[in-house]
Amino acid sequence: MPEFISSDGVMLYFDDTGGNGPVVLCLAGLTRNSSDFDYAMSSLSRARVIRMDYRGRGKSDWCDDFTTYSISREAKDVLELLDHLGLERTAILGTSRGGLIALTLATMARHTLSGVCFNDVGPVIEFDGLKTIVPHVGRNPPYSTVLEATRALVAGVTGFHNVPLTRWRDEVKKRYIETTTGLVINYDPKLRASVLASVDPNAQPLDLWPIFDALSGMPLAALRGANSNILSAETLANMQARLPMIAATVRDRGHVPFLDEPECITVLTDWVNALCEQEIS
Repeated sequence: MPEFISSDGVMLYFDDTGGNGPVVLCLAGLTRNSSDFDYAMSSLSRARVIRMDYRGRGKSDWCDDFTTYSISREAKDVLELLDHLGLERTAILGTSRGGLIALTLATMARHTLSGVCFNDVGPVIEFDGLKTIVPHVGRNPPYSTVLEATRALVAGVTGFHNVPLTRWRDEVKKRYIETTTGLVINYDPKLRASVLASVDPNAQPLDLWPIFDALSGMPLAALRGANSNILSAETLANMQARLPMIAATVRDRGHVPFLDEPECITVLTDWVNALCEQEIS
């Protein structure tokens, strides 16, 4: 299993397709892992694709100290992975939290970024949408089987339409582990403590627009679920107005698109082509 040890002693899992194309590092959402990008691999075929599981998620080690489950520490883990692989820079396909890590890297080490594709995330996070996510973080679902959880997703998920039942079943298998006592989450429950400590409804939101503007000059892309409650249509329009980018709104999707929808395939293919052209020039 490909892995490396971070500077604070945590084993972090990654996989790497190898090849000579532009490097694309895929970074998942808050509680998710590298398997989320299974759906995108065919669109990234011209690139060398690396997928990393954050600490406490997927196949990576859990941490004793929940405070290390932070965007800044995870951004440092990315830099240490690049160093481990001998890579000077990478493009990032960032889903939700992954896009925020990309923005963090723009402040920590912009020279390591060759491009960014934001999947349903941007410089402004809609707080009302965030409030719907936080209560579920770090808690096991009230379902006994994959079938029961699949039926619950079909009946209860909002913002998604025309999704095959098999996709929801696959999603359940990606999110949970089936045990004799029911389903359990496949990440460290202590992530909840980190999230609760970082979410202050009374705090003044950080102005991330200057950081976003610092990405000027590299191939950029953005995807937004048409029914997203995290990335607003207004924010996406502002991103497009401020910097040249390839962008699309994905119909019948909320937070987040799966990345194999027609709109996603077009954007990802065009973005990778732009990364290839950048390498040639």
